[in-house]
Amino acid sequence: MTNFSRTAIFLAAGSALALGACSREAPDDLPPPPVGATGPETAPPAPTGPAPGSREDFLANAASDTIFFETDSYDIDPEDRAILDSQARWLVTNPGVRVTIEGHCDERGTREYNLALGERRANAASNYLAARGVDASRMTVISYGKERPVALGSDPASWAQNRRAVTIVPIG
Repeated sequence: MTNFSRTAIFLAAGSALALGACSREAPDDLPPPPVGATGPETAPPAPTGPAPGSREDFLANAASDTIFFETDSYDIDPEDRAILDSQARWLVTNPGVRVTIEGHCDERGTREYNLALGERRANAASNYLAARGVDASRMTVISYGKERPVALGSDPASWAQNRRAVTIVPIG
């Protein structure tokens, strides 16, 4: 046999093997998908709930936007600390959000006294938040004194609702 014939025989045999390997039929039963694999890709579900960093998100995740004070006081009690701690956690999580902290008083007292007390209340809340890691430059403090009551009565229950500091996250 010549070298040419041997080469032709080897090439023919190799081609036959290669064709034979390609002619396999697909098995009737496919193996299971790998563990952790999912089906065809689907779009992620649309987010529900308030947009992160929004006022609605703040109100949904902080215990409250308001803390209340005793008469002629700007001391922060344990209940207020819990509320401010939840506000601080949200504010630290949303570092791009700036807030205004409003200080308010009840209707008793002079205008000047109530403006000063409202400012001390707002500053007390702001200082507490700053101590919990909120950048002080993100917080603005304003006192409305007795000018913006939430309860219009002239009784102890109404006065208690008006002695407050409110953390305002801007809309938008």
